[in-house]
Parts: sequence; structure tokens; C-alpha cells
Amino acid sequence: MSRSALINIDTQQSFFQRDYWQEADFPAFQQAISALISGCQDLKIPVVDIFHVDDSGPFALESGYVKPMPFLQHRADVTFQKHVHNAFTDTGLDLWLRKGDINHLIICGLRTEQCCETTTRVAADLGYRVSFISEATLTFPMSWKGVTLDTQTLRHRTETVLAGRFAEIQTVAECLESLS
Repeated sequence: MSRSALINIDTQQSFFQRDYWQEADFPAFQQAISALISGCQDLKIPVVDIFHVDDSGPFALESGYVKPMPFLQHRADVTFQKHVHNAFTDTGLDLWLRKGDINHLIICGLRTEQCCETTTRVAADLGYRVSFISEATLTFPMSWKGVTLDTQTLRHRTETVLAGRFAEIQTVAECLESLS
């Protein structure tokens, strides 16, 4: 039997302080992640909040920004702090999941192609079944060597590299239906 947990990655106020922050995709993200969290809580699926913490800047605990984005009203079952891109390294998450006999992870949060994707890859390598809910993830355009990838391209790229290898790509509705 499968036991699930929702892994909510880095939905913290620190991002509002970054120069790359954009509002364009934020309303849809808010709606999707709120529906996902609410649906999981209705189904008694534990919600795990993960916060990224750095030594300085807006991701430092002292900044006061390492706390949930204001629209989030849920109470997490457990919260972990991470210092790298994945939610497993030196956090205690894997131990907590295994003690709870949880073998299916639902991934949402920020940023799609960074912490969400990296956590998904590590989770799959650790033997978890993973549902990646890309509409409940958020990212921002990225540039390298004169080429800028917009958020839709980044999302598609992440879905492409994860699908069938590391995770099942689902919408919020598909995920909640599969859990019922």
C-alpha cells in the first residue's frame, strides 16, 4: 500500500527579495498550490514544509524572510530546513518519511527546475515514487550564454527530463483524483 506526503519546497518570503522575482505566473501558482495543499489535507496526507536557509541575505534566518509566503494558511505536519538544492541532504526528511512508512512523494514549490527538480531526482534515486505537480511549482526566466529560457520553456524542460524516469507528471486535479 502506498502512503503519501506532500513536499512543499521553499514557498518562502525570501524570494520576494530577489531581483529576478516576477508576478506574472504567481497568481496561477498561488491557486494551484493552495488547491493541492487543501486537497492533501482533506485526504489526511501529511504536508511537509521545506525552507532554504543560507548564512546571509534574504535566505538567512536573521532576515526574517524564511517563513511561508503570506497566502499560505496551512499548518505543516513537519518542517525541515535545507542548505542545498535538494530537500534530503542533511535535513532528516528521509528518516522522517521512512519512520512514517511513506513511499510516495508529491512535489510542489519553488523553483521548478532547481530545488523541485533536484529533490525529485534524489527522491527517485532513494526509491520513492514521485508525483511532480508542475502547475504547483513556480520559476522565473533564466539566461545563460545570451539565451533566455522563459518559464514555460523551463517547465517543459523539467517535465521532459523527469517524466517516466524520475516522476509522474500530474496536474493538481489528476494528483488529487489519484489519491482519492
